Amino acid sequence: MGSTASGKSGTWRNWGGNVTVRPAREVTPASVDELAAAVRQAAEDGLKVKAVGSGHSFTSIAATDGVSIRPQLLTGIRDIDHQAMTVTVESGTPLKRLNMALAREGLSLTNMGDIMEQTVSGATSTGTHGTGRESASLAAQIKALELVTADGSVLTCSEKDNPEVFAAARVGLGALGIVTAITFAVEPLFLLAAREEPMPLDRVLAEFDQLRTENEHFEFYWFPHTGNTNTKRNNRSAGPAQPVSQLAGWFEDEFLSNGVFHAAQLLGRAAPAVVPTIARISSTALSARSYTDIPYKVFTSPRRVRFVEMEYAVPREALVDTLRELKAMVDRSGLRVNFPVEVRTAPADDIALSTASARDSAYVAVHMFRGTPYQAYFTAAERIFTAHEGRPHWGKVHTRDAEYFAEVYPRFGEFTALRDRLDPDRLFQNDYLRRVLGQ
Repeated sequence: MGSTASGKSGTWRNWGGNVTVRPAREVTPASVDELAAAVRQAAEDGLKVKAVGSGHSFTSIAATDGVSIRPQLLTGIRDIDHQAMTVTVESGTPLKRLNMALAREGLSLTNMGDIMEQTVSGATSTGTHGTGRESASLAAQIKALELVTADGSVLTCSEKDNPEVFAAARVGLGALGIVTAITFAVEPLFLLAAREEPMPLDRVLAEFDQLRTENEHFEFYWFPHTGNTNTKRNNRSAGPAQPVSQLAGWFEDEFLSNGVFHAAQLLGRAAPAVVPTIARISSTALSARSYTDIPYKVFTSPRRVRFVEMEYAVPREALVDTLRELKAMVDRSGLRVNFPVEVRTAPADDIALSTASARDSAYVAVHMFRGTPYQAYFTAAERIFTAHEGRPHWGKVHTRDAEYFAEVYPRFGEFTALRDRLDPDRLFQNDYLRRVLGQ
C-alpha cells in the first residue's frame, strides 16, 4: 500500500481510487541530470510534465496525459549535518524511510502527519501537516529546496538564496518546478507521551482552547451520529519509553482500527441504515490508553482502510462554530456517515499557499469509505467550511477555484506572479492547476 499504484498498460491510479490517468510516457530518472533532461525533452515534444509521489492525494494534482515522472529512484539521504541539525533527502524518499533513518541517527523531525507512506516532496508540496501548538506542517520545517524548473535548470532556494522562491515553493503544488531534494530541520530524537481517551463532544468543544494550549499536540476524532469523541494528547517526556505492547498494538491499531473498522465500513456501505448503530458501538469500543515512544511511532499509524477525504483549514477561533454547524447538518440531513471527523490545529506560518499561511488554523477533515457516495456529505460540509473562509488541503477533495483562493490567501498573487516567471509556458500545467491557480 502507498506505493505508486499503477494499473495495466500505463494507467496510473491514486491511493483513494478516485483518480485514473494514462500518461503519454513515464520516466523514472535516476539522477537530477536525467530528470532535467526529461523536462527539456518534454518541452521539445510539446508535452506537459508532472511528478507523482505515492498517489496519496485525492485530487488530480499529479495527473497528466503528458510525461509522468516517477520518483522511486530519486530516494535516500544525501546528507546529515549534525552541526546545522539538518537532513537533505532526495525528493522521492518515502516519509517512512526518512523517519526510520533519522531515528537510527538519533534524530527526528519536530512534527509530522499521521500517515508516512507519502514521498517527502508529495507531502510537502500539498501542505501535509499533523497537529501542533507551536510546531507546524512538514513544509514549515524545510530549510532549503532544490528544484528543476521549466527550462531544465536546477534552482536551489532557502531563506538566503532565492528567498522569494523559497517563500512559495515549500508548498508549490508542483506548479513551480519538480522538487529534487529537500533539506529539513531536525532535532535530537525525543520521546512523546501519548494519552488517548474518549471524551464527550460537548466537553471537547467547551474546553477546546484549554486542551489546545495545555498540550503540545492535541487532536480529536468525532463520531457522527453520536456525541462521542476520542481525544489524543502528545507531549514531550523525559521517559522512560513505554511502547504499546505488540498484542495491544495489534488489537488497537490492526484489529480495531483496520480490521473491524473495515468490516464496519463494508457493512455500512451495504446497509446505510445501520450506520448510526455502528457509530455508537465503535465510538465506545476504544478505551483510554497511554504510551511513550519516539515521535514517528506516536504521530503515525497504518491506514489500510481506503477512503476519500476532504479537509479544510478554518481560522482557529472559528473551529467550535464550524463543528457545531457540521454536527447540526449531519443530524438533520439523513446522511449516513460511517467515518469519524478528524480535528487538528497548526500555528500560522510564512509560506504563501500553506493552509496556515499567516493565520492560526484548525483543520476539520471529513472522510467516506472508498466506494461510498460522498458528494452530498462533502458538498454540505464544504458549504460550512467556506462560510468560515476555509482553505482546502491541496491534496484532498474540494471544488474551489482561483477566484476563491485569491480571496482567502493574502499572498495568492505573489505565488501566481512567481509561476509566471518560472513557468511562463505552463510546462507543469494540468487541469487541477488550471482550476486552482487560473490560466
